[in-house]
Amino acid sequence: MAFVVRLVINAIALWITTLVVSGIEVSGRSAGVTALTLLAVALIFGVVNAVLKPIIRVLGCVFYVLTLGLFALVVNALLFLLVGWIADQFNLPFRVAGFWPAFWGAIVMAVVSWLISLVVPDRGEDR
Repeated sequence: MAFVVRLVINAIALWITTLVVSGIEVSGRSAGVTALTLLAVALIFGVVNAVLKPIIRVLGCVFYVLTLGLFALVVNALLFLLVGWIADQFNLPFRVAGFWPAFWGAIVMAVVSWLISLVVPDRGEDR
């Protein structure tokens, strides 16, 4: 159940990101298609972050230390671009127009996801 809650939180954060950041678009034919696209892209986002982010953190540890963590912003932007590319490979109507929209999109998505997580806490954290 926690996985589904996290998926929905990421989908909502992704939807808000598409509203706030120009250059990140989801263009479904209907509200239902748009919602399913957001859920699919949120799933891709979760898989990419779960698989690649730990590997990149280990390999790029020196850059994280030298830049006092600012390198994480670049990594998040590149991962957001990768999510857009993967969504395109699955013919999902989701588009990231370049590095800067991905940069700002990653920041907005992280903040919105964090804010939503404050309101809807994970039930596993209470144990």
